[in-house]
Amino acid sequence: MKNQIVRRLTANAIVAALYFVLTWASTPIAFLGVQVRISEFLLLLCFFNKDYIAGVTIGTLLANLMSPMLPWDLIFGTLATLIAAVGIAFFPRYLLPAAFIPAVVNGFIVAAELHIILEDPFWINVGFVAAGEVIAVVGLGYSLMMILRRIPRFLELIGANQNLDFKW
Repeated sequence: MKNQIVRRLTANAIVAALYFVLTWASTPIAFLGVQVRISEFLLLLCFFNKDYIAGVTIGTLLANLMSPMLPWDLIFGTLATLIAAVGIAFFPRYLLPAAFIPAVVNGFIVAAELHIILEDPFWINVGFVAAGEVIAVVGLGYSLMMILRRIPRFLELIGANQNLDFKW
């Protein structure tokens, strides 16, 4: 029992750190309206194990400390990731439609944030933010998960406990 708790905490710490580092490494394209936050592909881990909701949310919170939109991105950007992670975690069996959840959630929440704070055009930002999420989560993340699923121990390695028989 104690080993399971340590394993879950460690896995989430690794995911949070990886999210932060990937966002930091891609800072020029990770913030504001036209953003492709590569680290968002980690949200798909929530499809296989709800525990990763904590890791990606904490990673987002830490990454948003670098945002030019402080303190708003800490609040709304992190909230958008939390909502997207929960949506993915409770999406049954089909990975591809689940991968579009962050595009919708972040598209609207981050676009509203940019519209209110910077007075940028709302619908243009919805399109730009959603497109960046599609590139990161659907393009990169979904493709990566479809490749990694062919590795026999991948689902075991990430501690998958749901959607083990997932479809496309």
